[in-house]
This record gives sequence, C-alpha cells and structure tokens, in this order.
Amino acid sequence: VQLQASGGGLVQPGGSLRLSCAASGLIFSINGMAWYRQAPGKQRELVAGITSTYSKNYAGSVKGRFTISRDNRKNTVYLQMNSLKPEDTAVYYCNAPVRAGVEYWGQGTLVTVSS
Repeated sequence: VQLQASGGGLVQPGGSLRLSCAASGLIFSINGMAWYRQAPGKQRELVAGITSTYSKNYAGSVKGRFTISRDNRKNTVYLQMNSLKPEDTAVYYCNAPVRAGVEYWGQGTLVTVSS
C-alpha cells in the first residue's frame, strides 16, 4: 500500500489550501480514510475522517473550516482547508486503516500558516 500526499505549502492566515492523498495497493472504495496532523512538539492528532459510505467526522478545532472528501474513481482523498490559522501549522499525514491493527501512512506534507 502506498499513500502519496501533496498540496502543502506556505499560506497566510485566512488563506486556503487543498491537500490530496493518492492511494494505491488497496481496495480504495471500501476503505475509510483519514487525515492526521502533527505540530512541532505535539502528538499526532486526528483532523478528519471519511468512511467508505461517505460519513465524515472532524476534530473540533477544524469543524466548519476543513472539509474532507474522496474520489473513488481517482483513489484519492482530499482535505480542503479554509480560514487557516497559525495553529494549523503542522505536518499533515493521510491514513488508511485497512483492518484491526493494520494501517498505512503517507509520507506527510508540511502546511505552514504564517504572515
């Protein structure tokens, strides 16, 4: 299984970015997907998740600003991030929980929110 994340970068506060994660080596359409982030000196935390039936959940800190989506034709999960804040600065990782005790991680993409 490979997860290739992209779309990070430097953005000003209030700006937007869209992250993408292209998956291969798994049956994407039946797999839930998620985005996590890890800020310097902090633990990795769940940002958003989407199930195979398109149910979504979000961390309280991003609810209303971030949107997770998926395109099963492209085996890709997205994270649209709006109204970005400096505290959103982190390395963002996509995650594929395949079954109990087995999950895969992308390589991470850095998002920096700064003026």
